[in-house]
Parts: sequence; structure tokens; C-alpha cells
Amino acid sequence: MKSSKNESTKSLLSEQDSLLIDRFLDALWMERGLSKNTLAAYRSDLQKLAVWLPNCERMLINVGRRDLLAYLAHCVARGMHARSSARILSSMRRLYQYLVREGLLSEDPSAQIESPKLGRPLPKTLTEDEVERLLNAPDVATPLGLRDRAMLEVLYATGLRVSELVELETARVGLSQGVVRVIGKGSKERLVPLGEEALEWIEQYQAEARPDLLKGKISGALFVTRRGGAMTRQAFWYLIKRHARDVGINKPLSPHVMRHAFASHLLNHGADLRVLQMLLGHSDLSTTQIYTHIARERLKEMHAAHHPRG
Repeated sequence: MKSSKNESTKSLLSEQDSLLIDRFLDALWMERGLSKNTLAAYRSDLQKLAVWLPNCERMLINVGRRDLLAYLAHCVARGMHARSSARILSSMRRLYQYLVREGLLSEDPSAQIESPKLGRPLPKTLTEDEVERLLNAPDVATPLGLRDRAMLEVLYATGLRVSELVELETARVGLSQGVVRVIGKGSKERLVPLGEEALEWIEQYQAEARPDLLKGKISGALFVTRRGGAMTRQAFWYLIKRHARDVGINKPLSPHVMRHAFASHLLNHGADLRVLQMLLGHSDLSTTQIYTHIARERLKEMHAAHHPRG
């Protein structure tokens, strides 16, 4: 359904706008090496803007500040949250900065538009008890259950993004060194320790379950499906929700929640923020600092629960 919507939007684009977006995204990929998902988000934002603009008798290259403000107002009127409108404004700014840099525009129409003020909601996370229950959920007597247990253990041990987890290759797992080489955002590589538990589950999975799932096929992917192909982000999102439901964890859950649990639990046990930044692959320390809020909230809860005047 989502792909048909995208195709419908694409069919309404003018040829000029379509070529302009393609050219911009090619340049963005060459300059910054952004992931496919990030580039797809830019494409979607700009295509929707371009399709709306004919109502104002404009095209992307000749809009003004008022047109962009009108579009943002249109999005907000349709119920768009501040965070989503901020992302759309970011997409606009990237495009028009590029057009000015290329000499295709003399002024940036998005330059004087203020970003919506965003709160900093705390990331959803799990308690250590909930993580333990989730890790124990898969039936490790089956090949698929053993694979799921190994994936969950690696996710919690390393805090990988779900795309990094499913794209993990056997060649990047150093069992003897106890580390995994991860290719993160912007094609940046980092080394992340695995820990004894995750190492043991990977070894057991590779010895007992992976050959059974591959059935003689060859794959560079560490985690494979029953068809012998690499696991997808969507499939892993589904299985983590299923395992959580099986053990009575009813809060909203996604693979990213396990990344938050990894980070907040490390901080709760005294990890250094700079070390956490490196493990998570954050380019900016301010991104990592959100987890200090989680740690503070946890301390408040403990104080309220256990202090005689809490």
C-alpha cells in the first residue's frame, strides 16, 4: 500500500521537479554518504512538496518563502506533529542550499524560516527485568528460536541500530577478539565489544542453527531466514514484538527500544558518556546526552520509592 502511494505521488511530479530531486539526492549521496533510508525520506518530503506546489502555480526551483510557509501551514493543518514538520523543513533547507551552491538560485527561500520548537521526549526503554524476559522468550530448541535469541543478545550487548544488526556479516564478527565491526551511518566503521553472553549465543547459533537454515546455500549475512536469505528490518521488527507479547511485555516495542535499553542500562551502571557515544556511533555528543535524562529519571523513581520522605 505504501509503495503504491509513493508511485502515485511520483506520477504527479513534473519532469523538471523529478530530475531536480534526483540530481540533488545524487549530490547528497556523493557528499555525505547518507543511508538509503535517509535519502528515501528526503525524496518523499520533496516529492510531496513538489506535488502540492502546482496548487500555487509554482515548481521547486522558483518558489518563494511564502510558498514554503504555506506548505508547512498546510501540513500542520492536516495534523502533522512538530517533529515531522521540522524534518520537512530540514529537507527543504538541504535542497535550497544545494541550489544556491550550484548557482541555480541566487537566494535560499528557506533561510529565514524558523524551525518549530521541539521538546525532548525521553526514549522509550525497558527495565532490566523486561529485557531478561525478552531474551528468554525464544524457543532455543528450534533453529529459528536459537537465531532469534542470538539476535536479541547481540542487540542488547551492542546497542546496534536494527539496520546494522540485520546487515551484519559473518566476516565482521571477531569471535576470538570478542568484537564486531559495524558499518554505521555515513559508512563510518566502529568496533563494538560483544560480551561473553552474546558471543556464546552467536557460536551456538552458527554451529547448530545457521547451517540448518541455509540448507546448503551460501550467504555472507550472519543472521538468515528459513529461506536462507538475510533477515530484513521489517521481519525482525515483527519477531521482537511477537516475543515481547509472548512474555507479557505490553508496552510499545521496536528494535530501537532495545538500543535505548542498552544505553540507559550502561549509564545506570556507571558508564562514561563519551564511551557510550562511541559504542552507539553518534557523531555528536549532544545526541548521546538524552540518555542522561533517562538515568536521572530512574534515580528520581528510586528515590521516591525507597526514601522515607520520597
